[in-house]
Amino acid sequence: MGEIDPQVVLPFLGLAAGCVLGFAARVNRFCTLSSLERYWYAGDANGLRTWVLAGAVALGMTQVASMAGFADIEQSFYLFPLFPWSGAILGGLMFGIGMAFVGTCGFGAVIRLGGGSLRALIVLVVLGLSALAAQRGLIAQLRVLVVDNLALDVSFAGDQSIGSLLSFVLGFDARAVTAVLVLVVLLGWVFCDKSYRRRGWDILTAVSIGGAIAFGWLATTWASRNAFEPVQIEAGSFVVPVGDAILKLVTYTGTLPDYGVGLIAGALIGAVAGAWWKQDSRWEACDDARELSRHLIGAVLMGVGGVFAMGCTIGQGVSGLSVLALTVPLTMGSIAIGARIGLAYLLEGSVLAAFRRNAPSSSGQATG
Repeated sequence: MGEIDPQVVLPFLGLAAGCVLGFAARVNRFCTLSSLERYWYAGDANGLRTWVLAGAVALGMTQVASMAGFADIEQSFYLFPLFPWSGAILGGLMFGIGMAFVGTCGFGAVIRLGGGSLRALIVLVVLGLSALAAQRGLIAQLRVLVVDNLALDVSFAGDQSIGSLLSFVLGFDARAVTAVLVLVVLLGWVFCDKSYRRRGWDILTAVSIGGAIAFGWLATTWASRNAFEPVQIEAGSFVVPVGDAILKLVTYTGTLPDYGVGLIAGALIGAVAGAWWKQDSRWEACDDARELSRHLIGAVLMGVGGVFAMGCTIGQGVSGLSVLALTVPLTMGSIAIGARIGLAYLLEGSVLAAFRRNAPSSSGQATG
């Protein structure tokens, strides 16, 4: 019996990882925007701690796999030696505002669709097409001008990981030390709250999501080393892969789905299973034209912004964090600012409210 082509196996590996992501997120209502909103408006940091813990788990597992030679993270596009600072800022702001308008991110839209949200279906279609336009279509011409042409060359450090840049400055290999220090800081913040240490389901959710992202580096590295055709080294994102999944549904090109498409399908299946298990499936649609227009605008902003920023809350915030990409703090900070501006406009009636020192104590927009 001949060996199975890794490129045939790869989408199924993505499917498996996606099922874990979708089920864990649906069952425990894992949502980046909801976490930020509750932190800003209700002083509840539990959701944010779960999100940070997921990134920390992905970071720890990925760095160990890389040091052991099982993950070629240096081949990831997150570490290309061109630092797209303008895309991280502009794209992050766009994505954050869009996320607030929709009420969740691309990953969250997949999770909501698994529970019967037709609003999420519309968001995903528009997000995916917008991402393709920004990556390969007319909007890509603008991306080249404002992102690619302004990128800073950091090839002197080898790549744009924070560890590599510090190694260049310090004169010795500080990548492992950097990873350990970042991991200690993240875990220290997460578990400094005594009450959170007792939130077993939240911790399990974070470990599941972080582990699934780390698995992506292992799976795509294995396929890249054994396949005859080039394989992109990736872990998980919910912007461009959504567009790729749409293309696979509506066109036949003779090529197999990649890991990212499998991940999208798996996340949807996992979310359906999670909604069934929790018995909270129900059909939902936009209440009126105003709500629909808000979702359409938000989806476009997330699709274009996600491409400009080279990732979303999962793509940059977890996958990018796991390889300590320099874009992560800039992108995630911009996404947070954009989300705060969007929420201030929706909930408080003024963009300027985002810059007030104290936010209202009531909450109303985002859901898991």
